[in-house]
Amino acid sequence: MNAVAPWFDVRRAEAAERFRALGLPHRRIEDWKYTDLKAALDGANDVEADTIGWEIAKLPTGVELFDLADLSNAPDWVQAHFGKAATGAMSAASLATARSGFAVRVTKNLAVNEALSVAFTGAGHARGLIVLEEGAALTLCETRTADVGFSNIGIEIVLGANAHLTHIRTAEPAPKAIQVEDVSIRAARDASYRAHLMNCGASLSRLTLRVTLKEAGAEAKISGVSVLGDSLHADVTTEIYHAAGHTQSKQLFKHVVGGKARTVYQGKITVAEGADKSDSRQTAKALVLGERAEADLKPELEIFADDVKCAHGAAVGDLDADSLFYLRARGIPEAEARSLLIRAFLEEAVAEIADEAIRASVWHSVEAALPRAMGTGA
Repeated sequence: MNAVAPWFDVRRAEAAERFRALGLPHRRIEDWKYTDLKAALDGANDVEADTIGWEIAKLPTGVELFDLADLSNAPDWVQAHFGKAATGAMSAASLATARSGFAVRVTKNLAVNEALSVAFTGAGHARGLIVLEEGAALTLCETRTADVGFSNIGIEIVLGANAHLTHIRTAEPAPKAIQVEDVSIRAARDASYRAHLMNCGASLSRLTLRVTLKEAGAEAKISGVSVLGDSLHADVTTEIYHAAGHTQSKQLFKHVVGGKARTVYQGKITVAEGADKSDSRQTAKALVLGERAEADLKPELEIFADDVKCAHGAAVGDLDADSLFYLRARGIPEAEARSLLIRAFLEEAVAEIADEAIRASVWHSVEAALPRAMGTGA
């Protein structure tokens, strides 16, 4: 990203100062206690890296694309939104140092029929901006590949009134990579953000979703599946802020972890003062398939309003022994029986994906990852 755009130079300088003040996250920071990024990067305080690559194979009709590598001629909608939500340390780092990125816009009342597919490859920093104007609709399919090295991506999503975004994110197993991503979502009146996340882990991976439900009627529905084995690590941290009343959020995460892998879910719900009639639910469950595997589930509620509905729950365990015995007693081999029970455990979260083809693709990723988690294959 060049330095001939004065409006961006100010935001980038602010981001650089914010990162210098915050530093690399480490385990003594509560929000990062399960994902010690500083240790993973060998304690380096310099997060400069190469330019990460991104690819949009086919631009759907009606979607406007702008390359953030050159901001000298950025359109008004990019200037209005880009770089406004880089509040966390790593999001600030990506804004301050990224040399690549993309911005897309869907104009007012346009429902895009084709999915927008974005793939990130390689190491480095990158940014993304997605703007859906009033009444617009889009499905975003994001892929993180099995790369090597450190990558840090910051994405800003702006949803206008009655805009609707479905976000499908699939992260392939990446045992030689450190992957960090921070996604910030701002939803206006009656807008909806629906996310479906499939994580297969990395040497260290962290996905942070920060959702602000700014106005009445806004909603967020997030489901996720993590299937990990070997020594892989996957951290999904969500922060949902009900800034206005009559807003809704729902989260459902299912985790399967084996070998020496570690899965993390942290979910914080904040209901602001005066945000009455907010409705929030979050559920996280994990199957731990080995003595050396670890699952850390940490849901939180912070409520400053009176008339709300909020609930959260977490559970960690092994496969149900009675169910396993029932299947074995009917002649099903143990490995197959365990596989059937794991698939049944994950079904609820995957079924949240409405599009049949996308749902099948996610199941394909689950099927490929299960042998590693079960210790029956690579």
